[in-house]
Amino acid sequence: MIFTKMHGCGNDYVYVDCTKQVIENIEETAKFVSDRHFGIGSDGLILIRSSEVADFMMDMYNADGSRGKMCGNGIRSVAKYVYDHKLTDKSTITIETLSGIKTLELTIVDDKVETVKVDMGEPILRPADVPVKASVIGLEDNRDEAIVGCDFEIDGRVYPITCISMGNPHCVTFIDENVREFDLEHVGPKFENHPLFPERVNTEFINVIDETHLRMRVWERGSGETLACGTGTCASVMAAYLNGITGPSVDVELMGGHLFIEYDEETNHIFMTGPATEVFTGEIKLPWE
Repeated sequence: MIFTKMHGCGNDYVYVDCTKQVIENIEETAKFVSDRHFGIGSDGLILIRSSEVADFMMDMYNADGSRGKMCGNGIRSVAKYVYDHKLTDKSTITIETLSGIKTLELTIVDDKVETVKVDMGEPILRPADVPVKASVIGLEDNRDEAIVGCDFEIDGRVYPITCISMGNPHCVTFIDENVREFDLEHVGPKFENHPLFPERVNTEFINVIDETHLRMRVWERGSGETLACGTGTCASVMAAYLNGITGPSVDVELMGGHLFIEYDEETNHIFMTGPATEVFTGEIKLPWE
C-alpha cells in the first residue's frame, strides 16, 4: 500500500490515493497503520476517492477502525494532497464527506498549498440530532432548544456543557484550571462513553484567554487525545459564542498549533482556516497481504 503521512496542527493521518489503488479490509488497515509502535502511527486512516457529486471524496476511519463522518484537519490535508500531487489545478474545490459536501479555498505559495479555508457548514444544535440523550440530564429528549451551559456531573464534579454537532458530535466545556495540566486521559473516556451520548462523543476542554482567543485540548471518540480537532475547534467557538464568552471570530490555540474560526451570523455557516503539512510518503506491506 502506497501512502502519504500528513497532519493539520499535529492531527495526523495516513492518506491513501484510492483513485489509483484499491484498499480492502479497511477497518483493520486503519487500526494497523494507526499503531505508533507496529504500524505507521496516526490518528486514523483517510482514503481519497473519486466522487460523482464533488471533486473528490474523503473516506475517514479512526484509529480504532470506526468510520468517521467528518474531520476538519483531515479535509485540509486532502485538499493539499490533491493539489500538490496534481490531481487538480483548481484553487477552490469541493469534497464529499458523510456529513455533506464541503467547499474549500486553497492558498497557494510556490505551487504548493500552504493554508486551506473550509466552509464547515451549519452547526447542528438540536440535541436528538447531535445526538444527545437529553433525558439523562433531566431534559426532554425531543426538545428543540440546544443544550447550552447545562450542568453535567462526572466523578462528583459538575461541568457546564454545550453540545453541538459539526458532522460529528461534540461536547464542549469551559474550565478554570490550566487545560494543559488537566487530567484528560482520565476524564476524556468518561465523557466519550457516557450514556448521555448514544454514539459516543468528542469532548473539548477549554480555557478562555480573552474574547478572541481560546486554548483547547480534545479527547476524540475512537482515537483518544489528539493534538488538534478541526470540527471540535469549530464546535468550541460556536459554544463560546452561544454562551456569550466570545464574538464570532476566534483564534484557537491547540496542542499542535492554531486554527482561526469564523462564524458568519447571516448564513449560519462556520469557516475554519488552518495549515496542512505533508510529512513523508512510503510503502507498507499489510500483514494479511
